[in-house]
Amino acid sequence: MLSLRIKRFLLSNLTGITLILLSTVSTQATQTNTNQDARFDKIQQPLPVKIAVTAGGIGLIGLELWWFLFSQKTSKKAEEKEDTQEVTITVDGGYDPTQVIVTPGKPVRINFDRRDPSSCLEQVLIPDFNRSVDLALNEMTSVEFTPQQTGEYEFTCGMKMYRGKIIVTDQET
Repeated sequence: MLSLRIKRFLLSNLTGITLILLSTVSTQATQTNTNQDARFDKIQQPLPVKIAVTAGGIGLIGLELWWFLFSQKTSKKAEEKEDTQEVTITVDGGYDPTQVIVTPGKPVRINFDRRDPSSCLEQVLIPDFNRSVDLALNEMTSVEFTPQQTGEYEFTCGMKMYRGKIIVTDQET
């Protein structure tokens, strides 16, 4: 599994290469049109430029699909502390762990440690337990609830771009 820093590095480099290629195409198109006054002339691009732009676009689409759909999920079982199941989730470019395993009928406390300053991650929504909590930057914020039934319950950021899952099960995993 790639770390978040490596993912961000790869994404920023691919984005930069795509932008450079697009600016090169744009510069060439501007230079060919300065000598002509016709507005609707068809501009032909060299085949290598077309291939590079298409390959860059396909690569970025593949990276986004992998990032949001196929990246490996991390799970953690909540620890028993006194009468409460407790787990800490780090909020930094997403949620880590992305899945929390708890048992039904016992109070759960999820501590969100927000380290990412982006506005998307300043709120966490847990709709199945009627929770909406603002997360302070560089502070631990706790959310408490008691799941009564087994099942999978989703939690998301305020924009619903980043997701996690609370798995309530009777089985030991």
